[in-house]
Amino acid sequence: MKSARKIYESLRKTCPQTKQDLKNYVKIFLDLNIPDKSICPDHNSPLDYLWHSFNSDFAQYSLANADCIVWANRAGGKTELAAVATLLDCLFKPNCQSRILAGSGEQSQRMYQYFLGFLKNGFESQLAAPARKERSAFKNGSNVEVLTQSSASIRGQHIQKLRCDEVELFAEDVFNAAKFTTISKEDITAAMEIISTMHRPYGLMQKLVTDAERYNTPIFKWCVWETIEKCKDRNCSRCPLWTDCKGKAKKANGYLKIDDIITQSRRSSRAGFESEMLCLRPSLENAVFAEFDTTIHVKPIAYDSNLPLYRSLDFGFINPFVCLWIQTDDAGNIRVIDEYIRSRATIDIHANAITSRTPCPEHNVAATFCDPAGTSVNDVTGTSAVRELRALGIKLRYRKSSILQGLELIRRAIRSGDGNTTLIISPKCKKLIEALRCYHYPESNVEGGSELPIKDGIYDHPIDALRYFFINYKHFRPLTTRCY
Repeated sequence: MKSARKIYESLRKTCPQTKQDLKNYVKIFLDLNIPDKSICPDHNSPLDYLWHSFNSDFAQYSLANADCIVWANRAGGKTELAAVATLLDCLFKPNCQSRILAGSGEQSQRMYQYFLGFLKNGFESQLAAPARKERSAFKNGSNVEVLTQSSASIRGQHIQKLRCDEVELFAEDVFNAAKFTTISKEDITAAMEIISTMHRPYGLMQKLVTDAERYNTPIFKWCVWETIEKCKDRNCSRCPLWTDCKGKAKKANGYLKIDDIITQSRRSSRAGFESEMLCLRPSLENAVFAEFDTTIHVKPIAYDSNLPLYRSLDFGFINPFVCLWIQTDDAGNIRVIDEYIRSRATIDIHANAITSRTPCPEHNVAATFCDPAGTSVNDVTGTSAVRELRALGIKLRYRKSSILQGLELIRRAIRSGDGNTTLIISPKCKKLIEALRCYHYPESNVEGGSELPIKDGIYDHPIDALRYFFINYKHFRPLTTRCY
């Protein structure tokens, strides 16, 4: 019996070497069975995230950084897994400084309470002193501490691991301060882990996921099908989840009760279920163009010399200057084929970029539409953006209109009353696509407040350029030549 006990304690101190070793270690010593199957295309298993987090400091090829994003469903074990990762860092990575930061103090404490619960599985002896309410220190020099949602709490921190839970709820200044807290040392690679569901198409999580590809940051994504229990004896044709499941639960090995998921699906909205549990898309509750769907409206299209070419501009200097290239066909489709978006450049630079990217001679451009505000005279230069562009050979047309009028025309193109769509956008127009997904109304309208979307300086400018096209094109009549 003593020999078996010694072996057990020896294994407790043995660092897992493989992903399967890690799964077994957590199951034996923390009594936690982590799902290890990815069910949906392009998804990961929860174990994939934990292995990345743990193995980043032991990998054969050292990483420049160990940052990652975790996008998962509600009750998908994100917070609990992050607590496991924190404990493993403290146990097997001497002198590793870990911090927990969440969108609220309650959420931070939830992760830390998971951490303290895991400590009680026989790991208290490795503490340097009794665990405190918001901090635990280990004999090997590692420690973990809970940070508050404030810049003052974060600034001055120089740590190796920062786990940001429910980042969707972060204040922007706090998140910006948190970016500068992690530094690598010795054999420990700095890591900032972003953990959240994606509630809003215009929230912080959406921006981070969008930027992840640019910065080569891995995203670990899973949904209810990676975390639901295995379906064994249910009749699929009678199951309320069949439309979404289609047999996925037959392959699962998670822990969420099927009956609980059925109940949640019935008492939530379809949009809420897709956002919170299926991780298909953020909730579109406040989105201006809720019916915009990249699978329908984004298609590979190129310039067609047989179709008229239009351009539409929105002026800006600190805020971006935007130009869209648009063609229309005989079926009434609006084809956005290219975009140019740049800040802090003068009109002559924009003019050169516009003419060089226009795929036909300038005299063949049917029309260039713009913001009527571009006619305003600048107090410093004594001229206007419209006048400057005209002097550089770009003829402009404009028409005054209300914002709501233009938005309604865009909505009609996205999906008309009879269900048809006439708006097609090239995948090249990444900023416009993002703007159509993220342009939104205020979270709540106070009595008597504006019903207009938020002008955030990011998403409103590509939409404005598109809006000017619809307003002007509706009234535009190209010149024709007649012979008498």
